[in-house]
Amino acid sequence: MNDIIKLLPDSVANQIAAGEVIQRPASVVKELVENAVDAGASEITVIIKDAGRSLIQVVDNGCGMSATDARLAFERHSTSKIRQADDLFELHTMGFRGEALASICAVSQVELKTMRPSDSIGTRLIISGSKVESQTPEACTPGSNMMVKNLFFNVPARRKFLKKDAVEMSNIIHEFERLALVNPSLELTLIHNDLTLHRLPPANLRQRIIDLFGKQLNDKLIPVETDTDMVRINGFIVRPEHCRKRNSLQYLFVNGRNMLHPYFRKAILQCYEGLIPADEQPSYFLNFTVDPQTIDVNIHPTKNEIKFEQEQSIRQILYAVVKETIGRFSAAPEIDFTNLNDELRPEIPAPGSVASPSRPVSSTPSGYNPFRSSSATNWDELYRNFTSARNEALSSELAGESSLLNSLPENEPDISDPLPLTSNQTEAIIPIGTRFAALPDSRGLRIIDLRRAHQTILYDRFLTALTSNQGPLPAQRLIFPGRVALGTAYEPIIQELEPQLAEIGFDIAPLGGGEWSINAVPAIVDAANPEELIKAIIDEAATDVEAADSPIRPIVRRIAAGMARAAAVKADRKLSAAEISHIVAQLAALSAPGFNPAGKPTFTVINEDEIAKML
Repeated sequence: MNDIIKLLPDSVANQIAAGEVIQRPASVVKELVENAVDAGASEITVIIKDAGRSLIQVVDNGCGMSATDARLAFERHSTSKIRQADDLFELHTMGFRGEALASICAVSQVELKTMRPSDSIGTRLIISGSKVESQTPEACTPGSNMMVKNLFFNVPARRKFLKKDAVEMSNIIHEFERLALVNPSLELTLIHNDLTLHRLPPANLRQRIIDLFGKQLNDKLIPVETDTDMVRINGFIVRPEHCRKRNSLQYLFVNGRNMLHPYFRKAILQCYEGLIPADEQPSYFLNFTVDPQTIDVNIHPTKNEIKFEQEQSIRQILYAVVKETIGRFSAAPEIDFTNLNDELRPEIPAPGSVASPSRPVSSTPSGYNPFRSSSATNWDELYRNFTSARNEALSSELAGESSLLNSLPENEPDISDPLPLTSNQTEAIIPIGTRFAALPDSRGLRIIDLRRAHQTILYDRFLTALTSNQGPLPAQRLIFPGRVALGTAYEPIIQELEPQLAEIGFDIAPLGGGEWSINAVPAIVDAANPEELIKAIIDEAATDVEAADSPIRPIVRRIAAGMARAAAVKADRKLSAAEISHIVAQLAALSAPGFNPAGKPTFTVINEDEIAKML
C-alpha cells in the first residue's frame, strides 16, 4: 500500500500561513512598516493605490539588505531578529517569526529594491506567488522600497470578500495610526491615490496624538504616569466629560508594541464607572514598559495578544493610577446650597457686618412677617389663577410631546385617534424607568425597549422615504452650520458617501484635518443633532454588513439605520404617557416590529411560568 502522507510544497505552506498573517491590506501595511522600524529607519512612507488592492508600497531609509539577504528574507522562518529560542524572551523588535514576507509574496506580486548605505549598488528582486522571477543589480537609494501588487491575485475567494475600498482604506488608516502612536519619534507619511492623508514629523506622544486626531483633543487629555519595580505606565486618558458613545480612541502599548488586552481595558473602564453614562466609552493612550522576560508575545501570528507573567498585579497598579489621575484632574463637584438643610447651610455674613460663630446673621427685623402683605390677602383668587395657568401649561406640554421631538410627520394620527392597540391595552402600559415599558400580553407580560422601538419606527419611515422614486428629499438649511470632527480614518468613507448624502438632503463640505461642515440636513430629521446624524451614518457605513440578496442598496439601508439611531429618543429622556402609547401603537403597526436596525430585539415577553420561577 502506497504512503499517503506527503510534505507540502513551500508555496502551499506559505499560502496556508498567509491565511493567518495576511488577513487584509491593512495586515500588509502593518508587517512592512514594522520591518522598516526594525531596520532602523527614521523616515517611512506608505503609498496606497485602490485601498491596497493594486499597490501597497513602503519606502524607508533603514539599513537595507545585501543581494543574498534580500533573497533569503522571503523564505519561511528566515529572520535577523532572533537566533535561538531564549531570544523570544528578550525581544526588542517588532518582528521575529520570519513568516510575514513569505506570507505576503505567497498571495501577491512583490517587487523589492534595496541597498545598504555601504554598498555602491543595490538589488532588485521580483517574486510572484512565492516564485522568484528575477533578481538583478540596480542603482537605488540606501534603504528598502517594497512594492506589493495585486494582493490575493491567486486567491480569488479572499480577494472577492475584501470590503469596499472605503472600508479597507479606513482599516489601513487605523493600522497606520496605531503604528504612528507607538513610534512617535519617526517621520511617517501616508499617501492614498496620490493624496497625502498624513505627514507626521517626529514628536512626543501628546503631539503625535494631536497630529493624528485633531487639535480639539489637546484640552481633553490628562497625563498618566507611574513607575514601579514591576511596570512603568505612562500616557494619556481623557476627562470623563469628553467620553464618546462610539468610536472612542483606545490604545494600549507594551514595550513599544501595540497590544489588545481585554483585562486591562476592563480595569480602565471600571475607573470611569459612575462618572460617565453606561453607553459611553473613554479614550486612552497608555504605554506599559516591563521586563521583556515577563511577557510572552508569541501567542498569535499578529503579535497583538500578549500574556503577562504578573497580570493581576499590573492590573491593580493600572486601576490605581488611572483612578487617581481622574480624581486629581477632574473638577471638584459644585455644592448646591439651595438644597442644603439648616444644619448644613453655611453661615454667610451680611456685607459690612461681622458674623457671630454661634448663630447665623439676620438682616431683617425680628417681627417681620411676609404674609402680612396686602398683595397676598385674596387666597381664593390667587388659587384660581394658579390652577388656570397650570392647566394651560399642561395642555401646551401635552400638545408638544405628542409630536415626539418633532420627528413624526405631519400626517401622523393624533394620539387621541384610534390606534392598533385597544384602549384597555393603552391604559395598561406601565413605564419602567426612562427606557422601558410593560403591558399585558396574551402570553404574559411584554417588556418594550422604547429607544429601540423608536429606532425601528424611524428606520422604517426613513427607508421608505429613501427608496421611494419621488426625486431628491427636501433639505433643511441650517442657520448656523454644524461642524463634525471625524478624523482622517473616516475621510475615505465620507468621500464615498457624499453623493448619496447629497441625494437625500445633506450638504456637507470638507474643512481639512478630518473636519467637515454641515450646511443642511434632510427635512424629515430636522429635530436631530446634525453632528450625531453624520457620525451615526459614518459608523453604520463603516460596518459594511448587509445581506447579499437584499433588493435595496446596502448604503441606503446604512444611511437609514444611522439616521434612525441619531434621531431616536435618548435612553435617559423620560417620556410622557402619551408618547409611550404612541410609540407602542406605531411599533405594533409595523410589518416587522421585533428587531431594531442593529438586529437587537425591541421587546420580549415573560410568560406565566417564567414569572413563577422568579417568585
